[in-house]
Amino acid sequence: MKRLLCILLLAAGALAQGQHPVSGRKYAGVMGAGGADWLVRPEREAEEKPDLALDLLKIPKGATVAEIGAGNGYISWRLAERVGPTGKVYANDIQPEMLKMLRDNMRRRKLQNVEAVLGTYDDPKLPANALDLVILVDVYHEFSEPQKMLRRIRESLKADGRLVLLEYRAEDPTVPIRPEHKMTVAQAKAELEPEGYGMDRVLEDLPRQHILIFKKTP
Repeated sequence: MKRLLCILLLAAGALAQGQHPVSGRKYAGVMGAGGADWLVRPEREAEEKPDLALDLLKIPKGATVAEIGAGNGYISWRLAERVGPTGKVYANDIQPEMLKMLRDNMRRRKLQNVEAVLGTYDDPKLPANALDLVILVDVYHEFSEPQKMLRRIRESLKADGRLVLLEYRAEDPTVPIRPEHKMTVAQAKAELEPEGYGMDRVLEDLPRQHILIFKKTP
C-alpha cells in the first residue's frame, strides 16, 4: 500500500508544467514531500547504483559541492562522506518538509558538513564562485525555470567547476520511467550549451541513467 501511494504521488507530480523553448521537452512536475519514501526505496541501490555514480566522479576530499533537489538527503550524505570534514555540502531543495527530513538524516549520521539551503523555482540560493561540483540526480527534468536555474548554477561554480546531471535514458524504451522523467543526451546538450556550458563527458556505466558532465564555457 505504501509503495502504491509513492507511485501515485510520483504520477501526480509528473503533470507537465510547460516545455523547453529550445528542445521542446515537456517539464515534469516536482515530486512532493509525501513521496519521500520513493527516494529511499530498497531497490534504488540496484536500479541507480548511487555509490558507483559518485565514485566515477572522483570527488576529492575537501571539495565544496552542492546537490540541487536533495530531497531527504539520499545522495547528500554520500557526498558528505566523500568530501570529508574539511569539505562542505550545500543540500538544496525548494520544499521545507524535505529539508527537515534531510537535517534529521544528517543528525542521525552525525554529519556536520552539510548545510541545508531552501531555494526557489528559479534560484538555488548557492554562494557565488564557490563550488567545485553541483550535482542533480533525477532532478533537472523537473525544473519549471531551467534557463534561470542554469544561469544561477553557473554563477555558483568555480572557473573549473563541474555541473553533473544524472538522468534516466530517454533513448532506451526499456527504462521503466515515465517519458517526462527521462532525457536524451541530445536534449541535455541543446538546453545547456546556450546557457554557457560545454559537454565534458558522458558516462554510461549505470544501469538506467546517463551521467552528464558539463563545464563552464568562456
